[in-house]
Amino acid sequence: MELHGRNAGHEDPCAMHSFERFQTRDIEEARLWGARVFCENELSSLDAHSPVDARMYYRSLGGIGIGRMSYGGEVTIIPSQFDTFYLVQMPLRGGECIDSSGEATYTSSTVGSVLNAQRPIRIRHGANTEKLILRVDRDLLERQCGQHLGRGVQRRIEFETAMPLDSLAGKRWMRTISWLIDYLDGEEPSASPLLTAQIEQMIVTMLLGCQRSNQSEAFLEEPRTITPAFVRRAELFVEEHAHEPITVGDIAAHAGVSTSSLYTGFRKYRNTSPMLLVKDIRLQRVREQLMRSEPGRTTVTAVAYQWGFCHLGHFTTDYKRWFGESPSETLAR
Repeated sequence: MELHGRNAGHEDPCAMHSFERFQTRDIEEARLWGARVFCENELSSLDAHSPVDARMYYRSLGGIGIGRMSYGGEVTIIPSQFDTFYLVQMPLRGGECIDSSGEATYTSSTVGSVLNAQRPIRIRHGANTEKLILRVDRDLLERQCGQHLGRGVQRRIEFETAMPLDSLAGKRWMRTISWLIDYLDGEEPSASPLLTAQIEQMIVTMLLGCQRSNQSEAFLEEPRTITPAFVRRAELFVEEHAHEPITVGDIAAHAGVSTSSLYTGFRKYRNTSPMLLVKDIRLQRVREQLMRSEPGRTTVTAVAYQWGFCHLGHFTTDYKRWFGESPSETLAR
């Protein structure tokens, strides 16, 4: 595998010794560490002659986390459903068989994998396999993709599971990962918020550009025309006044155009309507508020009404379609 980093050719640029989280021969301890860093999981050894010798190196930065891990022997990992993140896996040696919703993917030093949020996964980790891992928060991925497209992501992002690492795009991706490890290895844990945001954007943009997904066509499409200023004025107005009872007339008046021009502009340049944008932003604000709230101190109904959702049935359907879980599940976290 082509990896470039500090002292390339003299030492492994992806050693990550300063990021060590654990090293253990106890399979239950390894499982608990996996639960702490990622999510609950079932972990079982498949070969009594190749005992578990698990280790993990890992560091998080904002909405991303980078690591290196191995289990020594052959094991099966069944994580609970990923709700809040995507996981990119890049074998350095050995390989895995990944079953995602009944579809098998075999990884190696030339084929990595992307595990999608909210998909059931079963991983058969080969003996003596070692891999790099990159965790990306789902909210970060959707936000960055939406900002790039100039509109909200219209459906949950689904990547192809198999990730070629020996293609031109795959080599660019691995050089970026190597750079990130090299950078973090020499940085203090408290990076500046501005720099963290820039690194997050770079990693997410690279992932969306290098790996095929259901957003690839829109993401890689060259903009045909420059978006008119009135569309952006309207979007900023909605962002700032989503908590108020605004109408399409209010938005048009602030943007300085007629309502028909406003509808035409949003349809042509954003593939949506002004009031759908209002609803999308309010749904996002509901989610943010539910994630900050404690069960027992508020209710889904109260938060929904606060943001103008009076028909709870329609609200719940829209929320689940957008975020992949019910509002009550978000509140219960």
